[in-house]
Amino acid sequence: MGNIAERKELIATVRKMNALGINQGTSGNASVRIDGGYLITPSGMAYDDLTPEDIVEMSLDGEAAGHRKPSSEWRFHQDLLKARPDFGAVVHTHGKAVMTLACQRLELPPFHYMIAVAGGNTIRCADYATFGTQALSDNALRAIEGRKACLLANHGLLAGEASLSRALSLTVEVETLCDTYWRILQIGEPVLLSEAEMDAVREQFKKGYGMPQGGI
Repeated sequence: MGNIAERKELIATVRKMNALGINQGTSGNASVRIDGGYLITPSGMAYDDLTPEDIVEMSLDGEAAGHRKPSSEWRFHQDLLKARPDFGAVVHTHGKAVMTLACQRLELPPFHYMIAVAGGNTIRCADYATFGTQALSDNALRAIEGRKACLLANHGLLAGEASLSRALSLTVEVETLCDTYWRILQIGEPVLLSEAEMDAVREQFKKGYGMPQGGI
């Protein structure tokens, strides 16, 4: 069994998701790219019980190695890692705030400049499909095109970044944005930033300002 460091980091990441309150139980999952494929959390196992041997190694052709079954959501992890060479890791969560907006099938508009952390002026919501299906993966790929995160209708959040630490940081940012947005909607409609204002934010982000660097 190789990739011990990556296996341990994957376990630490999903445990931290729950500790941070952005996921619960075994509802989320995560993956990290390795040579020739990726590692992914197994299906239905409590995170506190995971050992490096429980992590499933997958090829980019969908072949699994190990004594556990991969997460039921392995398809969108695989399709994202194949389609997006900029992604070294993918995180999926069922946080309360992201689920709140996902169940309303809402797109996050540019109500706050940190929307740009996900790569655009909005954070889209993918069309609904049954969990674990190719249809859901296809919908997610469309919604995350040109972005680093998207909501999944009546489901949760999907985020990709260069590393697990950055993907987790991005997930926390989007959960916070979703939490803030639903609170704003209790008062009224927010004042949105203009395209020019958001373009200026993205220019600053290109210099590294405001972007999640990991280390949560």
